[in-house]
Amino acid sequence: MKTTTQARIAPAAQAEQNQDAADRNRDTPVKAMPAYEQIKRYVLKRISEGAWKPGGLIPSETELVKEFGVARMTVSRALRELTAERVLTRVQGSGTFVAPQRYESTVLEIRNIADEIAARGHRHSARVLTLEPSDDADALEALGLASGPAFHSCIVHSEEGEPIQYEDRFVNPKVFPEYLQQDFSVETPNHYMVRLAPVQRAEFRIYAQKPGAYVRRHLMMDIGEPCLLLWRRTWVGENVATSVRLWHPASRFHLAGTV
Repeated sequence: MKTTTQARIAPAAQAEQNQDAADRNRDTPVKAMPAYEQIKRYVLKRISEGAWKPGGLIPSETELVKEFGVARMTVSRALRELTAERVLTRVQGSGTFVAPQRYESTVLEIRNIADEIAARGHRHSARVLTLEPSDDADALEALGLASGPAFHSCIVHSEEGEPIQYEDRFVNPKVFPEYLQQDFSVETPNHYMVRLAPVQRAEFRIYAQKPGAYVRRHLMMDIGEPCLLLWRRTWVGENVATSVRLWHPASRFHLAGTV
């Protein structure tokens, strides 16, 4: 059955006429957005709305060329970039499909990963690799401590038995003096700390980075596969409470947030 689309790229004259409306309704005005970017946004919108399901076939290049009125190379670039971003998968001789859904976590809202997994109806498990005092100089600086030790934990979080996060956390002992006495295979560090002292503020950075061999092995990743790395630091009162690096296999996980 032939699949058709509704959206078309407006000609330049129409884009100029509707510029004011576009400025109010788009992050990037239509006039300034390259055609391939418009196609990418359209594809992402159809997926986010649920019109195109994970594993489902999307319209062919020929259909998109006809519907949008652009050159084939423009459509090809849009689909090629979405494939590189792992939004789509292309199978020679069969067509282009929506990539399988990846696990999602929020960025701007600090949530317990066990709760997120449970909300999806799945089982969370945690394996504690490290729970010890540490004099790591970078960690002490990040926590604002003149001297050590800080507390250090490394934990692998899994969803239905599949590892999706490697948590490398340093904790301020002035804020959480009994951190090393906890069983983090039962309660996550996030849940424990928020239960005792809710976060007042936080800062974070996100990277695309290849993990070292140790992290890669514990996340059961292929050599060369990249990670989404979230670095986050949180405060309780005037004290830095924790500095954490969260490694996620890019093929199984993506980060999302709303403002």
